[in-house]
Amino acid sequence: MFEFAKEIRPAMTLFLAFTLLTGLAYPLFITGIVQTAMPAKAEGSLLVVDGRIVGSELIGQTFQSPGYFHGRPSYVNYSANGSGASNLGPTSARLMEEVSRRIDQVRRENRLSTDLSVPADLVLASGSGLDPHISRQGAIEQVTRVAEARGLTHSAVQALVDQNVEPPMLGILGQERVNVLRLNLALDEVTRES
Repeated sequence: MFEFAKEIRPAMTLFLAFTLLTGLAYPLFITGIVQTAMPAKAEGSLLVVDGRIVGSELIGQTFQSPGYFHGRPSYVNYSANGSGASNLGPTSARLMEEVSRRIDQVRRENRLSTDLSVPADLVLASGSGLDPHISRQGAIEQVTRVAEARGLTHSAVQALVDQNVEPPMLGILGQERVNVLRLNLALDEVTRES
């Protein structure tokens, strides 16, 4: 029995030491660095309007009103605690029906001609269901509807889209994109000032 205790003591000591080091000290150290270097990002990139949190620039939201730009479809209703996709493949009849229905809806809402192609990001959900961005073209297709609903000129709303275009990451990864929440907040600001 004494031999066993003699052997287990170093193992338990190492276990506790590494548990404290990797489970407590290291995470607190990294959290402290990030909180100091990038406090806004460490807190979830929250967007605040009039002292109230309205969302995160990293997680999309559902906008239904014709006076707002609409984001990508989401199978999880932008629920960050359960991200996910439909898992329907390109040969799925159900996916093709949903996409076809969404294309018709986007064309109807934005009065787009039937021969005009609809940007994929307006009709296809992202893999996480949380994507807060749409393509520049996806935003441009919605300008007329939003301008009419807000009583703004087409050029004023187009300028807002142009001001909110984000370049590809590192200048080469991905495409130009527009954060829908940021764009809609800018739209609210312009409407308040009018």
